[in-house]
Amino acid sequence: QVQLVESGGGLVQAGGSLRLSCAASGNMFSINAMGWYRQAPGEQRELVARLTTSGSTSYADSVKGRFTISRDNAKNTVYLQMSSLKPEDTGVYYCAADVWTTRWERNNYWGQGTQVTVSS
Repeated sequence: QVQLVESGGGLVQAGGSLRLSCAASGNMFSINAMGWYRQAPGEQRELVARLTTSGSTSYADSVKGRFTISRDNAKNTVYLQMSSLKPEDTGVYYCAADVWTTRWERNNYWGQGTQVTVSS
């Protein structure tokens, strides 16, 4: 089993910054990709940013230029640096990992979520 533990959420004023962290642990052969999703009240969960082991990144258009995803492979940890935050960035942020648990088995895992609230 794989566990993802997130930290770093909170309340911040518009224009401020927050840094989210997500550490993966457990039975992992290798990690293919890690990323962040968010879900606002009444909305569907959406991709915010994703980073593959090879270094390829993808971002939601709404966060490009404001958010940066990075990863410490040695620590199996992914970070999301969020700057110039807007009220519409408010939501529960979930860490996700695409993991090979064995040489032949690949699964997706989710963290428990961390609340980010941006006040206007």
